[in-house]
Amino acid sequence: MSEYSQQKIQKIYINNLKNLKEVEIDFRGSPLTALIGINGSGKSTILHALACCYKPVDDTKTINYKFSQFFTPTVDSHWKGSQLTLYHDYRIGVDKHEGESTIYSKNLDRWSPKYDRRIPRNVYYIGIDSAVPKIEQEKKQSFIKYSTKLLSDDISKIIKEKASFIMNRDYSSYHLHSATKGDYIGVEFNKTKYSSLSMSAGEQRIFTILSEVFNAPKYSLILIDEIDLLLHVYALKRLISVIHTRAEEKNLQIIFSTHSLDILNMNKEVNIRHLYNTPEKTMCLIDTKPDTIFRITGEMEKPIQIFVEDTLAVAIISSITEKLNLSRYTEITRFGAARNSFTTAAGLLLSNRLKKDFLFVLDGDEYKSKESKVESIKKSLTGTTSENQDMRNLLLDCFLQFNLPEDNQPEFFIHSLLKELPASNQVIQIAHDIHKEDNSHKYIDEIIDRLGYSNKEVGLTRVIDAVQANERWEFYISPIKQWLVNNGEKYKETL
Repeated sequence: MSEYSQQKIQKIYINNLKNLKEVEIDFRGSPLTALIGINGSGKSTILHALACCYKPVDDTKTINYKFSQFFTPTVDSHWKGSQLTLYHDYRIGVDKHEGESTIYSKNLDRWSPKYDRRIPRNVYYIGIDSAVPKIEQEKKQSFIKYSTKLLSDDISKIIKEKASFIMNRDYSSYHLHSATKGDYIGVEFNKTKYSSLSMSAGEQRIFTILSEVFNAPKYSLILIDEIDLLLHVYALKRLISVIHTRAEEKNLQIIFSTHSLDILNMNKEVNIRHLYNTPEKTMCLIDTKPDTIFRITGEMEKPIQIFVEDTLAVAIISSITEKLNLSRYTEITRFGAARNSFTTAAGLLLSNRLKKDFLFVLDGDEYKSKESKVESIKKSLTGTTSENQDMRNLLLDCFLQFNLPEDNQPEFFIHSLLKELPASNQVIQIAHDIHKEDNSHKYIDEIIDRLGYSNKEVGLTRVIDAVQANERWEFYISPIKQWLVNNGEKYKETL
């Protein structure tokens, strides 16, 4: 067999698999991808499917995962009609294959393609069973005798050091205990030696994950179900930092599921993929925000629902609604990346929850034309019937953007408006002093930092209050302000 290398998954499209329907999950960006979503949203199903998409490089060293192992036929389901497409890269010798597509399906009694035709790759799957304490697995033994070996090779030393960092414990040694019925790891901490039989489940699992990550060859795929299981958020953050660094060093691809919303604060190291099921299809939001999750899964109490990209847009909309006396009737939700807006809107519509006064506000630097919005809506809401088209038209009416000049970004534009004003207060004075930033998003952050505000929302309020003195501000916010005037009129009588 020719030597394969540089294996990498770009994305997976699932037509139908268990409770997943017509969903695309993109893994490009960080080498770490987190799958989040409520119970039953399909996180584990994706990990199980990915484990089966490759054959082992050496089946004496890694498990040959097969669809029948995770999707075992039962009297209730034979898995017929299941289908997914893997888009992936790999190299054979000097020949590069990029964006190759492989379809996996079960039409009759067998899955295709045949297992020996799969691309080889080292795949490691860490299931939730690894969180079961070793002592729970050995309950029937009254006495366990083992021999001990010090693990002093380079990789073991690294694992010990990284576990010490994650657990905030200075392990003095790392061992392998060999018993009649199997092996156990062991450590020494604070002059006390103990094996995994005495470890907490979280501590045990950290060593399991680190062992797989640091022993895995280059270009391996590592799949971890419920990475946060039994871990304190402090340990989780450190674990993510450690495995992210290792993944970059060895070109590993690590994909994991989690229920921890703290992972959303780690989006610089992790791709966030939020799964949300509707009766028609499964939606996948990219780098979503906590309030988006709560909004599309919980009750929406206020009649006016406005979805925006970031905290700057929240501050702008809040200022508008306050002046129109509509704050008490308006809920503002961040959806993160602009492309999430179309997925979120489609998910709400398919869930029959897009009933009130909904508005999705785009910053104006992306998807500015009607055509670009239509194309993005089509990707989130497929179908060729007249009803499908009516639904897409309904969604299109829910989108507006600020009047942002061409080739501008909101932060840079607002900064330029401030500089047009006489330096009559501290905000404007600071804006005049800022001439060039290496990132357009930093223009407003720099003003807030120089003002000395640790609370960004308070700083943004001061910036928005100051910039409104520029007469061009009204034109910038006019599409959203007019929508609020028109749709808020019905609530005036209750004020």
